[in-house]
Amino acid sequence: MPLSASIEAPAALEDWLFTPLGEPRGYIQPHALTELWFHTGSACNLACPFCLEGSRPGDARIERIGFADAAPFLDEAEALGVRQLSFTGGEPFVVKDIVRILARALEIAPALVLTNAVGALPRRLAQLRALKGKPHPLSLRISLDFPDPQRHDAGRGTGSFAEACRTLQRLHAEGFTVSVARQLQPDEPPGDVQRRFRELFGQLDLPADLNIVAFPDFGAPGEQRAVPAVTRSCMSTYQSESSRREFMCAYSKMLVKIGGRMRVYACTLVDDDPAYDQGGTLTESLGRRVMLRHHRCYACFKYGASCSETKGR
Repeated sequence: MPLSASIEAPAALEDWLFTPLGEPRGYIQPHALTELWFHTGSACNLACPFCLEGSRPGDARIERIGFADAAPFLDEAEALGVRQLSFTGGEPFVVKDIVRILARALEIAPALVLTNAVGALPRRLAQLRALKGKPHPLSLRISLDFPDPQRHDAGRGTGSFAEACRTLQRLHAEGFTVSVARQLQPDEPPGDVQRRFRELFGQLDLPADLNIVAFPDFGAPGEQRAVPAVTRSCMSTYQSESSRREFMCAYSKMLVKIGGRMRVYACTLVDDDPAYDQGGTLTESLGRRVMLRHHRCYACFKYGASCSETKGR
């Protein structure tokens, strides 16, 4: 072993297990694998400046997956009894094989796709209709950052709010389950934004109780934000056994393609840190403790942030 490696490894382990002040880090001990996420690649048809994945057209930080990449893990997920399959990006609908991947996924479990609903998805609606005969349902979560077009379009481009709303209406009319992802502002009046979204849904003839998932600002990939350390004491003082079980890393994993290989990561929010790589198979990753060291872990601790709609069910 090179001398540098023998010196650096203990320091890295110490940083993983302890905060800079020497306190034991908080952690999540996974209790199940009920939801499996696939990162379809960081390529996107938009280039939003706030994107937590840093996605843009042609981006390859996380490589696009093909059916051959996904199939073995779909088979393994089926064998392990996974009850939810979810897909994120980038924009999943720019991936050539996405409909074929979804067709296989829907033979195993319900599937959720996160999408900006602009351009790529509308062109595939006819293909999605063909999936409605599968054993399990397909759901789609549409990004609507704000309930007014000006603020939404400022980040995603002129006309994107109107197109996303039209696609949302069409999907609902086709019988797909839909939900909305929005941005969470630290200074927003409690309940005000939710109320305005409900008013928007009424104008669009959508159900008033449509699920809304709010996300705080997670920062860009590789960014090192100064946030309070989540200690073991924090997790026992401010979190209960029940709430700890609702952290995504307690019941889900995410697959990413990096360097031509599929890898299992602990969470959808930590694909920029190889310390959260938990192996090359789902079975290998099971039960591996997740240390809450990444700055995005603090968002989960503070806000209850979660990409999931299952809460481990």
